[in-house]
Amino acid sequence: MPQPVIAPGTEISERGRATPLYRVVLLDDDDHTYDYVIEMLQTIFVFSLDQAYRHAEEVDRSGRTVLITCELAEAEFARDQIHGYGRDPRLARSKGPMSAIIEPAA
Repeated sequence: MPQPVIAPGTEISERGRATPLYRVVLLDDDDHTYDYVIEMLQTIFVFSLDQAYRHAEEVDRSGRTVLITCELAEAEFARDQIHGYGRDPRLARSKGPMSAIIEPAA
């Protein structure tokens, strides 16, 4: 079968290229309760109670937990939702939201 000829000035679609993926990582601290973490994850990410609890355990045990892997715009939105969730009203020392970062998945 002959190779197709591409006319000069023709744009080649980049649809075949993979979009880079990013991880949204929740970071541990001592200023938020398990209840806060579970409630936040269920609210923002619509995780089940079991999923949210597993992430709360992992962030407590490991210092971090990967919540989702997605495209950059969605990752930035998710991180911003975490940062906007506010303080934990269950702890007087809680002054603000938990921290989250975005990192390349590759």
